[in-house]
Amino acid sequence: MKKLIFLTAILLVVIGCKTNKSITTDPTTASTIIKIAVGDINDTQKNKAYELGKRVLMTCNTSKFKPFTPDEATPSVIQNTTQERLTKTCQRFRQYYGTFEDLKLIEAYTIKSDNSIIFRYKALYSKNVANKELRVTMTSTNKVSSIKSLDWNDTININ
Repeated sequence: MKKLIFLTAILLVVIGCKTNKSITTDPTTASTIIKIAVGDINDTQKNKAYELGKRVLMTCNTSKFKPFTPDEATPSVIQNTTQERLTKTCQRFRQYYGTFEDLKLIEAYTIKSDNSIIFRYKALYSKNVANKELRVTMTSTNKVSSIKSLDWNDTININ
C-alpha cells in the first residue's frame, strides 16, 4: 500500500512539473514583421539591395570599397561601413569561407512600423564549410539602414 501511494505521489509530481514548451513572442514586434513574397517586391528596391550587399562582400575579393553615398545609405551605415572594418572582417571570411562568389535572395520581410524591408541572402563562397547570411535592410526611401552578416538559420531572429 505504501508503495502504491509513493508511486502515485511521484507520478503526480512528474505530471505537475512537466513544462509546456511554448513560443512566446512580443505582440508589438510579432504583428509588425510580415514575410512577403520575393516576387511582390519592387524590382528597383530588390536590385539596389542586391547591388549594395554585393558591393560590401566583393570588397573581400578586390580589397577596394567604394563608400556608400547619402543617396544609398543612412548616416549610421555610412559611418560604420569603413574600408578598415571591412578589411578586418574580410580577412576572417577569406580564411574560413574562401572567395566570395554571389548572393542568392532567399526571403524578404516587411516591417510595418517603418515600411522597411529586410532582404535575407545566402552568401555563396568557394568553400562550402558553412552557410552565411547577408541581411540587408532597406528603408522606404531605398536607403540601406543596416547590413549584417550572420550564420544562416532557417528561422529568422530579428533583433
